[in-house]
Amino acid sequence: MSDSLSLAQGLRILLIDDGAHRGALISDELARLGCEVVGVVEQATLIHDCVLRLKPDVVIVDSESPTRDTVEMLATVSETMPRPVVMFSEDGGDDPMRRALKAGVSAYVVAGLRAERLAPVLQVAIARFEQDLALRQELGKAQAQLASRKSVEKAKGILMSELGLDEDAAYKRLRKLAMDRGEALAAVAERVIDAHSLLRPG
Repeated sequence: MSDSLSLAQGLRILLIDDGAHRGALISDELARLGCEVVGVVEQATLIHDCVLRLKPDVVIVDSESPTRDTVEMLATVSETMPRPVVMFSEDGGDDPMRRALKAGVSAYVVAGLRAERLAPVLQVAIARFEQDLALRQELGKAQAQLASRKSVEKAKGILMSELGLDEDAAYKRLRKLAMDRGEALAAVAERVIDAHSLLRPG
């Protein structure tokens, strides 16, 4: 069994019919690959609720040209419950493709719904989704670290101003507070900032 076939086996798929009406063909091929079609959605407004309720591993959209409602719902899913999305479309225009990719579609396949391509397309979509997710997590981590550093710097400034400490002493005071309380340095810094804003509003 090829890697793409073995990867596809056991996947739970939500199928969205966005006007192309080839759901039966896709369902048959997914069954042959060992996937489970957990639901078929024909109304864009139901996409979010179905993803929430059915928790599919992958979403497949079969489309003549992706509708605005479908793209908007996929964007919501991408924000709240991200998962790989494959879109088969007959519309090779630049704008629909850009909108779909921006909404979180992992693989946009134009005029290429052939049964033998389904497994490798799923493999590519899952790999790209995992890569994008890892990048988003790294970005989130970097942003959190930056926010923590800013909080520590602000709290140090408050201690220096209020207690007449130099920068090193203010940092040591913060670190000691964090160790004594068993809390993260950034959390203690936020407490200092909050307390200062209560005592010295504005």
